[in-house]
Amino acid sequence: MRLSGQALRLTAIVGEADTYEHRPLFHEIVLRARRAGLAGASVFRGVEGFGASSAIHTTRILSLSEDLPVAVVIVDDEQRVRDFLPQLDELVAEGLVLLDEVEVIRYAGREAR
Repeated sequence: MRLSGQALRLTAIVGEADTYEHRPLFHEIVLRARRAGLAGASVFRGVEGFGASSAIHTTRILSLSEDLPVAVVIVDDEQRVRDFLPQLDELVAEGLVLLDEVEVIRYAGREAR
């Protein structure tokens, strides 16, 4: 798959402890993105944050949290990302979903061995 030029970045910010059918929600989002044939997905774990509930989640030693923020980032062409949105509606009950227009400078995978 080739990806260059204008694209859409989807960022889904959910809690690390959020689940879907007894599996981490972020993992289910990545699996579905792969099944949908999207260009790729990456998961980033936050060290601190708060959301709509205003409860602060942090890695600081005095207040260890088991529900840190996690961001799942997906970049692909606009229509493919928009076609994936109904799946996120099904999965994300609490969290934040963002769309940003981006420009892809380089998208390359490892050579097949």
